[in-house]
Amino acid sequence: MSMQSLLTPKRTKGRWVSLDNFLYLICLYATILIGFGLIYIILDLNGHIVLIDETNYAGINFLDRLATGFYFSAVTLFSLGYGDIIPVGLGRMIAIVEALIGYVIPTAFVARVVFNIDSNKTNMN
Repeated sequence: MSMQSLLTPKRTKGRWVSLDNFLYLICLYATILIGFGLIYIILDLNGHIVLIDETNYAGINFLDRLATGFYFSAVTLFSLGYGDIIPVGLGRMIAIVEALIGYVIPTAFVARVVFNIDSNKTNMN
């Protein structure tokens, strides 16, 4: 599965919007969310401070750090955040890229559906 298949025109079972496309979109978001969450965690484990929240991050165990990374990734991907966790340093640039991807995916999906419907109507005439 890749971003290319999201942008490639293809009808699924005669319909433009289908359960298959919806599940594909969910899998795409989950992959991006997990990928960026792991980037935050890997940088944190290598000593780079990329996220700051209200807790003392040094005393938190690995599972709590993992949960914080995935939570921040999800909030950044689907919105611009709540403000409870703040990216710093390199984390700011990573968060910008993730937010941009989070805004482009639904736009590309809707554009693909709209342009395919329009081209289908033109071909029928």
